[in-house]
Amino acid sequence: MTKGILGRKIGMTQVFAENGDLIPVTVIEAAANVVLQKKTIESDGYEAIQVGFEDKREKLANKPEKGHVAKANTAPKRFVREFRGVDLAAFEVGQEVKVDIFAEGDIVDVTGVSKGKGFQGSIKRHGQSRGPMAHGSRYHRRPGSMGPVAPNRVFKGKALPGRMGGEVVTVQNLEIVKVDTDRNLLLVKGNVPGARKALIKIKSAVKA
Repeated sequence: MTKGILGRKIGMTQVFAENGDLIPVTVIEAAANVVLQKKTIESDGYEAIQVGFEDKREKLANKPEKGHVAKANTAPKRFVREFRGVDLAAFEVGQEVKVDIFAEGDIVDVTGVSKGKGFQGSIKRHGQSRGPMAHGSRYHRRPGSMGPVAPNRVFKGKALPGRMGGEVVTVQNLEIVKVDTDRNLLLVKGNVPGARKALIKIKSAVKA
């Protein structure tokens, strides 16, 4: 069954394995998540658990929000997300989900919002090749051909300059190197999307 938790990206560091290998890791702080609601096929049409992460000030929450979290006997949450494919019987409303649901060696998928890069050209944005940099070239870092002559327009989906980054990205099949239950930290091998302090969603890998 799927397991999942919400956390914040702290940054990257490195750890040494027993055999002396150096492993680059991303540190994710996943303080206790609270189960706010259990969604069932009878009431909602699908099965999921809704979890809240990180308290926010009472005055920033509206009345429906306060009523919703009151059922779980907890404070209003800044981030509320759902996890599907979980064993509903294993969770109760108001229960805390901690980092110890994962163990070292678990394979997970990590979702976050990638760093925004602003308006970028087609070389940086789509990995296109540049033209010759010689004086007479007149074609250095431009997008190139706009397509065929026949339909007098540019096709949708043409790789052109534009806003880059700031998208929801999932990196699959990352290994959990260490679980620090005392400090609520997960050390995940490799890099994960997002800037420091960004919200990160960690769940069991779908392809593992």
